[in-house]
Amino acid sequence: MTNPIRLLIAERGAGSLNFLALLRWALVVIFLWFGGMKFTAYEAAGIAPFIEHSPIMSWLHALFGAQGASYVIGVIELSTAAALILGAVQPIFSALGAAMSAATYLITLTFFLSTPGVAEGTAGGFPAISAAPGQFLLKDLVLLAASLSLLLASVQGPWLNVRSRE
Repeated sequence: MTNPIRLLIAERGAGSLNFLALLRWALVVIFLWFGGMKFTAYEAAGIAPFIEHSPIMSWLHALFGAQGASYVIGVIELSTAAALILGAVQPIFSALGAAMSAATYLITLTFFLSTPGVAEGTAGGFPAISAAPGQFLLKDLVLLAASLSLLLASVQGPWLNVRSRE
């Protein structure tokens, strides 16, 4: 019996997927930039309200403090960038980097539910969202879609009706 799951470099998959390289390298820039910023006091203070109110991530704030939590997140983000970079040449890293990226944006989208100030009260409340943090978080929906596109192109299985080029 053969393994029904194949790992590929996303942009080298079936059909014309070269455009996925744009998504990969855009995500790399974002993770390098944001990850590097996590080592500054400015960024640690900026993300503290998201982290301390998150049921998923508040333990980081409690365990490491605001700056320590920011360092941990920075290491994870820089690791995601590294996996995405390696994913341009190694199929396993293509899938790993895309999965790490998707997990990041799934988590940050939960901040919509836990961060105070997302709904804009002066505009009638939800679905009206504030510029910050609401609209700041909303962009993660597109980044999640980019991450999932890379992931789906990196992991082929019986659920996808796609044949790869050799």
